[in-house]
Amino acid sequence: QRRIGEFKPQELANTVWAFATAGVAAQTLFGAIATQAQRRIAGFNSQDVANMAWAFAYAGWDRSRVFLELGAVAAERLVDQNEAQKSQLYLVALYVQIEWPDQNFPLSSHLESFKAAYAREEPRPSNLQREVSTMLELDLGWKHIFEYRTTEGISLDLAEPESKRAIEVDGPSHYLKEV
Repeated sequence: QRRIGEFKPQELANTVWAFATAGVAAQTLFGAIATQAQRRIAGFNSQDVANMAWAFAYAGWDRSRVFLELGAVAAERLVDQNEAQKSQLYLVALYVQIEWPDQNFPLSSHLESFKAAYAREEPRPSNLQREVSTMLELDLGWKHIFEYRTTEGISLDLAEPESKRAIEVDGPSHYLKEV
């Protein structure tokens, strides 16, 4: 078995992305990957940077340094980023704004273009999400909006905006088949 220090940048990014997407808490692993990323960030391509930043944000990583370093590299490579990467970086930028409002995040000036990329993405509701929506409406009478977009552009699975109530059925795992 290879050690984390021997992983290629894509392997580091894919590992942290997979654990975050599956909702597996792995603080020690994430710490080791963050250390490696900071040491070898120059070797990361734009997809590695976006995937890793998104994964750390989704997992609720509480150390700002990795976000600042990944953000700086992403800012240098804006021309290399596709729509999906910009969409991921939008969520990362929101996370950093909420967690560290006083930080000068390198991607903050690109928030509007990232938001536009995020808004252009089509929601991918899961079958479970559709079933929960139907059950809440038919069985319990809860009138809600399916895939509601907030002013920030975030898609909420089920929402009742007037009362500020929302339900996220299965988070970013909508696209997972079997975990």
